[in-house]
Amino acid sequence: MINAQKKLQCLCGLLVVSLFSAFATTASANNQAPANVIFILADDLGYGDLSCYGQSKFQTPHIDALARRGMRFTQHYSGSTVCAPSRCSLMTGLHTGHTVVRGNAEHDPEGQQPMPADTYTVASHLRKSGYKTGAFGKWGLGYPGSVSDPLKMGFDQFYGYNCQRMAHCYYPAFLWDDAERQMLWGNVASHKHDYAPDIIHQRALKFIRENKDQPFFCYYAAVQPHADMVAPEEYMKKYRGKYLPESEYSEDYYSAQPESHAAFAAMVHVLDDYVGELMKELDKLGIADNTLVIFTSDNGPHIEGGHDPEYFDSNGIYRGLKRDLYEGGIRVPMIASWPGKIEPGSVSEHVSAFWDFLPTMAELVERPVDTPIDGVSMLPTLLGKDGQKEHEFLYWEFPDRNGRVAMRKGKWKAVRYNVSKDPESPLELYDLSIDPGESRNVASQHPDVVKDMNARLQQSRTVPDDPRFRLFPQNAAATR
Repeated sequence: MINAQKKLQCLCGLLVVSLFSAFATTASANNQAPANVIFILADDLGYGDLSCYGQSKFQTPHIDALARRGMRFTQHYSGSTVCAPSRCSLMTGLHTGHTVVRGNAEHDPEGQQPMPADTYTVASHLRKSGYKTGAFGKWGLGYPGSVSDPLKMGFDQFYGYNCQRMAHCYYPAFLWDDAERQMLWGNVASHKHDYAPDIIHQRALKFIRENKDQPFFCYYAAVQPHADMVAPEEYMKKYRGKYLPESEYSEDYYSAQPESHAAFAAMVHVLDDYVGELMKELDKLGIADNTLVIFTSDNGPHIEGGHDPEYFDSNGIYRGLKRDLYEGGIRVPMIASWPGKIEPGSVSEHVSAFWDFLPTMAELVERPVDTPIDGVSMLPTLLGKDGQKEHEFLYWEFPDRNGRVAMRKGKWKAVRYNVSKDPESPLELYDLSIDPGESRNVASQHPDVVKDMNARLQQSRTVPDDPRFRLFPQNAAATR
């Protein structure tokens, strides 16, 4: 009898185990793998530099196709108006009132000011969530070997320019392959054989291919269309002679370019082709439907190296360029595509910014962020769901050009310039709902709004340790 009971117990146990295994297998089959994430960051590409955002002098068919298969944002903002602080905001989920990097602070002979060793980044968050992480292109957030080179900031792989200053050269003598310099011998002694963006692009595609069977985060920080104004001859010949009279550049810092108009169109064409090739690769690998692709730019259009943003209407209807805190310096194109999740051809007016990327990824992987951040998740907007949290305000500061601060709160946009020289410099106020081009300063008509914005501007920042990023010299006592 006892043996019979034991046999019955064993059989029941095996049945339970079998049923549990079958249930687990079914659940696993029904649960889709975590989404891959590709974040493509253009460099100095203005709001009006894509044909899907109004560019008429040339076309960007592959990026336009990305917009048709996803969502186009009309009120998205970069982290800052120049490279390094914008990227710091993207990585950390903080606006420039709280980031460590608030301007372009150079490190000799190569690199920029590092972030602290304990900086928590979106790459760290995704790697903790089981993602393979890779950064390709321009870093600009810590010199080689510093505490914040990419491999110490959550990335498993890095290939490209560590230094944003060296990224001005499209035919450099070397690129960084993780922690090793990779010489580009075809560019030595003033030769121009190895076009660095092509090599970086291929490494990004290689990373995607190698990690197609596991969740990955590919941060693709392209260098186009930042000066130098340079593109391969096969692209230059497509535009040569189309934009006359040409813009000629022959000064010392950037490479001479007698055909800057053609070069700009050619550079954006190269970038557009890269996006097309990347999307084709996702389709080929069969992972397009489980990959969130985001495309945006780090700040507004530049004027260096002969580029003429007025000729191309690079900032669209918006006032200001790179280094400005008017809309043209910080409002950027942003496209997000995720087949089956994001509605094709949709347009969002949700007000968002670079510091929203980290919390968006945190909600995507269902892993909360344990460090203070300024961003809010955009995932409900991306997925077309209710419950999207809105920003109370957005804040920017820029220490150069005598100090500049700006804030957006609802329809109101406040801008103050020369704050490093005059802590009481007048506040400009614009109603973006009727004046998106910021052409009519209405501060005198709304004293209560001006008072509120001035108070918020000072309360929305901490005092940076780096004296190069100090503002409000007589009144900097703002804490979080």
